Amino acid sequence: MTFEDVVRFHGHVCPGLALGYRISELVLREFGPRSEDEELVAIVENNSCAVDAIQVMTGCTFGKGNLIYRDYGKQVYTFVKRPSGKALRIAVKWTPPAETEEEKEMWKRYAEGERSEEVLKAVHNRKAKKTEAIMNAADSELFEVKTTEIELPREARIHPSVSCAICGEKVMETRTRLKNGKTVCIPCAER
Repeated sequence: MTFEDVVRFHGHVCPGLALGYRISELVLREFGPRSEDEELVAIVENNSCAVDAIQVMTGCTFGKGNLIYRDYGKQVYTFVKRPSGKALRIAVKWTPPAETEEEKEMWKRYAEGERSEEVLKAVHNRKAKKTEAIMNAADSELFEVKTTEIELPREARIHPSVSCAICGEKVMETRTRLKNGKTVCIPCAER
């Protein structure tokens, strides 16, 4: 897989995608080829652009059950090899190059919703500089890596689907709720 493959999947080039690509390269060097099934598990602690690169590069996906999302908002990624339980915990430590006052102002305007040609050009140039810096940095500049062993997450399980008694939509049996004696999906149970 190349960075261009990751960009095609994600839709654009950005620093987060570059970090995910570099993390994935490190993991694949350590654990071997891309996961075809569940032999590699990724536990990600954010839902950033980096996770798209991790899915493409490592083969860890929500659909296969070997991508586990923990909503901690941290730039931390743990990869576990089955069946050994050997794990790598990768924390991003990279600090981007300092921004100029003009770049800070342009980012502020962008964050406030301005999409003028001037602002977009400045934001894209800044992202391009950060992306290039990430792609050219040594792993030791980007990440703190710890080898560890963790308890293996359960393998993905397939559960039967049933129809919600209210909306009629299919729902995984284990995610149903009882409401007035009827088996319903979570959204219908919460209404």
